[in-house]
Amino acid sequence: MPLLGQIIKQGIYLRSRLKYDRYTPDKHQRSALRRLLQKAEHTAFGKQFDFKSILHSRNKVREFKQKVPVYNYQKIYDEWWHRSQAEEDNICWPGRVNYFALSSGTSETASKHIPVTEDMIKAIKKTSINQILSMAHYKLPSSIYEKGILMLGGSTHLNRHGSYFEGDLSGISAAKIPFWFQQFYKPGRKIAKERDWETKLKEITRKAPNWDIGYIAGVPAWVQILMERIMETYKLNSIHEMWPNLSIYVHGGVSIEPYRKGFEKVFSKPMIYVDTYLASEGFIAYQDSPDARGMKMILNGSIFFEFVPFNETNFDSDGEINENPETLTIKDVEENVEYALLLSTCAGAWRYLIGDVIKFVSKEKSEIIITGRTKSYLSLCGEHLSVDNMNKAIEMVANDFNITIKEYTVAGISYQGMFAHKWYIGTDAKPDMSKLKERLDFHLKQLNDDYGVERIAALKDIFIEIIPTHYFYDWHKQHHKEGGQNKFPRVMKNQRFTEWEQFIKDQAQH
Repeated sequence: MPLLGQIIKQGIYLRSRLKYDRYTPDKHQRSALRRLLQKAEHTAFGKQFDFKSILHSRNKVREFKQKVPVYNYQKIYDEWWHRSQAEEDNICWPGRVNYFALSSGTSETASKHIPVTEDMIKAIKKTSINQILSMAHYKLPSSIYEKGILMLGGSTHLNRHGSYFEGDLSGISAAKIPFWFQQFYKPGRKIAKERDWETKLKEITRKAPNWDIGYIAGVPAWVQILMERIMETYKLNSIHEMWPNLSIYVHGGVSIEPYRKGFEKVFSKPMIYVDTYLASEGFIAYQDSPDARGMKMILNGSIFFEFVPFNETNFDSDGEINENPETLTIKDVEENVEYALLLSTCAGAWRYLIGDVIKFVSKEKSEIIITGRTKSYLSLCGEHLSVDNMNKAIEMVANDFNITIKEYTVAGISYQGMFAHKWYIGTDAKPDMSKLKERLDFHLKQLNDDYGVERIAALKDIFIEIIPTHYFYDWHKQHHKEGGQNKFPRVMKNQRFTEWEQFIKDQAQH
């Protein structure tokens, strides 16, 4: 048994055994809020909203909610974060912000500039270590701890603007990688800095035979593209022919389910899939054991969470949060209810709507799954169709026809004085389109009662168009969002959908 692997495994096991949590989730969260308020009390934001009086109140959570408004990105950037970007000190968090993460997610807007403070970098690093410690629950062989870790993210190159740097969070994190991790980290600093996605793929593919990879981390679509590229280049039937020790895939950003069938063709050995919720705004949750139903929220760190019931009372039809929404803390949430997340963090986000919608699959263990985005729901007439519903229906259809569906997007349209849904489904197979439409509609009715009701009434029809998978990636390339952490929007709206349809027409004519 390799000595280094045995030492690492034993260390992980011992550290995991030492953990003893005597606090409830609610106590952890109240402590987190108190620490955040204390640290930011003398910032411009803290003075504006009188953090000092909040700290002296008997019910800090209630006072915090009453004094501090809810923010979306544009509001907090226009009122506060732009001042940090202009190199002012002590705006929303003590000191000067040295890094801004560029993040657009699946939104239709230009890149957002999310502040990343030194305290946030430390918090992310601490949570990453705890995630590594949780690997004790997976009963892995000691040898796996000596294998390479392939991290497929955006470019780690950071652009300097005055006194601060901006770029992908992966680039900011890579700059802080400890020296002892370098021997495990692939593809290495030089390739990771490459900004051209095609060049990065070629370089990783060229060096792939020299590596002994045990772990892969990255967004499913781009990881799958890389695996297929390597297999095609070296005439492999499976990626395990090159990397026999590959055992763990750490994914995040989007649901793994629509991609699982495709990965079955890439992997020939059983894989451990580990779900992770690391956003530009902070490390929110991760799957800490193989039998977990969801990801365990990080409640004892540097983020205070509020949960907004995702309904018509709190959000309008475009997914914009209403003024003075109902917000709950961790002790008041219920299982299987969808909530939008508000974050207050050690990077100077305060009551910030991150845009993700989650639900608790275990309140006792604080385990969540992501069900969609506040602006990625379809509810033209009350069908309340979530991305979670869509992912499951697409997976079921792929199984029905024994095909791989790697990408899809859907939009709501007007039809016969009422409404319809229009789907674009990416697959390189050629299923019967009318039968696929029938099965997709059937599964959505089974998964979502509201959808079933509206299909009888206002939702008159659904339309399906099957297109080559590469159209989705060509769209990314055209919009300079190829590779890394970029995800294709599952729901398209308004002008962006018009542009997408024109793009499809242009592709078909070439």
